Amino acid sequence: MSSLAAQEGLKIDWANMPTYNTIMAVAVGAGLISLVMLGRELVRAPEEVEPDGWALTFGALGAVLTTTGLHMTLTWPLAAGGFPFDNIIFGETSLGFGVLLLAAALYLWKRGAVALAATKPLQALARVAQPITVFVGGLGLSLVAIAVAGIKYELFAAPAEEPISGEFANHPMVEATFMSLLIATVGLGALAFAALVRRVRATGAPGIWGRITGWLWGVSGVLFLLFGAMNFFTHIGLIVNTM
Repeated sequence: MSSLAAQEGLKIDWANMPTYNTIMAVAVGAGLISLVMLGRELVRAPEEVEPDGWALTFGALGAVLTTTGLHMTLTWPLAAGGFPFDNIIFGETSLGFGVLLLAAALYLWKRGAVALAATKPLQALARVAQPITVFVGGLGLSLVAIAVAGIKYELFAAPAEEPISGEFANHPMVEATFMSLLIATVGLGALAFAALVRRVRATGAPGIWGRITGWLWGVSGVLFLLFGAMNFFTHIGLIVNTM
């Protein structure tokens, strides 16, 4: 876009439109991928799991998501220039995921080595995780609800001034469908995780629920991470084109 076109196009008061779902998306993607990686290690070689390393990982990602998600959740609306639904879609869900990651980090740091030293470490961890599956399942249902809203109200469409994503500005259902399906995939993974924990606690083996959870969170995690990384370019471009 030329500078003249940018001057004649959309203008945004960025002082009233803070946005940081870029780092949130990267952290969400990294968090989902990390959970899948840890789960795979626990199934294949629990004796090789280093709890301190995973505690640091979840602590770092949880800190990013909790602080940004809390600020977005409590500052209503965060973007006074529009899009107050972003407080719910990105703020509240990131806050929930961030707190869960911080809780996992604290447990692995304080009790991880003890749990891994148990005769059946996978079942021991499943017993610890069982109570929190109510919240995880609730977040999963919430993400599915957000996905339905995204389709119904054609959310997530980028303006024409945003590079790459703006190419679909005249076709809002393209990005609405992509983002809604991505969010729904994470939500279905959360529901599958709740079923996975119950199965592991009962049988000691993840079974089909382990593969379902792994694929849902693994694929959505990679897409979230790549999409968030791309948005560092597209959002900078949007700011430059609308100042």
